[in-house]
Amino acid sequence: MAAATPAITALGRAGIAHVVHRYAHDPRTDGYGAEAVAALSESVGVEAEQILKTLVIEISGGGSRAHLAVAVLPVPRRLSLKAAAAALGGAKAVMAAERDVTRATGYVLGGVSPVGQRTALPTVVDASALDQPRILCSAGRRGLEIELSPTDLVTVTGAVTADITG
Repeated sequence: MAAATPAITALGRAGIAHVVHRYAHDPRTDGYGAEAVAALSESVGVEAEQILKTLVIEISGGGSRAHLAVAVLPVPRRLSLKAAAAALGGAKAVMAAERDVTRATGYVLGGVSPVGQRTALPTVVDASALDQPRILCSAGRRGLEIELSPTDLVTVTGAVTADITG
């Protein structure tokens, strides 16, 4: 059993069925999503599209002051910052600074989970995730993933869904 992270604890408290998967993280890599795909595709029996990355963005415009938000999308896809901003009511978005990500979420890059963040950030999940029977996303630590249904991920994070890839 993996040590509990805030993400794992939050899923347990919410009564959401999930499975925790562990893989060996290479501390020399910064290609966290590709590493997860390589490690888990065969061992867990999932496609790359079922493994999601969590990106923290800063949204501005749209009548509110700049704020952080989360975009969750399949590892092989590229985020459309404009689409993510629009889905969350903003005019534009940029990638958030690493120190802001850690301070807001409580997680380090490569281990940011959309679940159990220190500050629950507005979240958008790419609509393609809903086409999958199950998805994997970070459990809050590099080398640790949680498997759950995409609808449960949307529910527990209070996310909206939209096409946010470009």
